[in-house]
Amino acid sequence: MSRWKDMNKDELERQFSPSQWSPRMSADDVIKSHVTALKEGTERARGLAQTLLNVPYGEGEGEKLDVYVPTTTSLDVPLVIYLHGGYWQFLSKEESGFMAVPLVHKGVVVVAVGYDIAPKGNMDVMVSQVRRSVVSVIQQYSHISGLYLCGHSAGAHLAAMILSTDWSQYSVTPQIKGAFLVSGIYDLLPILSTYVNEPLKMTEEVALRNSPSQLVPQLKLSSSDCDIVVAVAQNDSPEFRKQSEDYYKALESTEGLKVTLEDVPNTDHFNIIEQLVDGDYHLTQLLLKMMGKS
Repeated sequence: MSRWKDMNKDELERQFSPSQWSPRMSADDVIKSHVTALKEGTERARGLAQTLLNVPYGEGEGEKLDVYVPTTTSLDVPLVIYLHGGYWQFLSKEESGFMAVPLVHKGVVVVAVGYDIAPKGNMDVMVSQVRRSVVSVIQQYSHISGLYLCGHSAGAHLAAMILSTDWSQYSVTPQIKGAFLVSGIYDLLPILSTYVNEPLKMTEEVALRNSPSQLVPQLKLSSSDCDIVVAVAQNDSPEFRKQSEDYYKALESTEGLKVTLEDVPNTDHFNIIEQLVDGDYHLTQLLLKMMGKS
């Protein structure tokens, strides 16, 4: 039985408020520091890489990508799509280029995806947008050596939804080689009665159909060739940690899937992803190794 069902609203909100759990600084300060770190990293990336900004992947105003291109003549160019966090209602692609800093040196293309956060976009809209962004990237970059996904928090949820796509409804079937799901949410039911759902206005039906934990059979059909890394921070809240552990177990117990759990020491919900700006960081090294670029 899910423990969250026995929690009162205050405790549930605390469990799903990642900023309350950082040992480094106060809740307000950790969010400010997070935004600053992501912005600074993205500015650095824009100085290092050739950039194609605001590339449309759909008709909508928010349906745009930022592409960070390495200065390489190599034909072995992996591409990683990054999906930002912010609880589906905060942040944008404008702060989402930071992981390109160590990767462009290694000849990796990084694509930061914009999507319509709430209240403009609802959960069905966002999931549809990120799926279409992947299709568009494949059509525009058919020569890449491998496609990889990385998502943080709400972005890890969206990345897991991409892995669980029935591609028969789309013009192409992406061959995603690897996915990094960092401090994500994979079961949306517990957040229905929290502040997180106020701008999202999800019903139980919407939450169920957009919960990766419910879609493992489809993930097996679509993404059995994908190396999946479920990463969680040592100082994520107990419920956030449980979400990652439960999702990992569901994937691990499904025959034919390749999945590992990375419990990253000395990190919280925010610096677990901020440190991807550093080439020596454990998760950066893992990603490079997965791409054959270490």
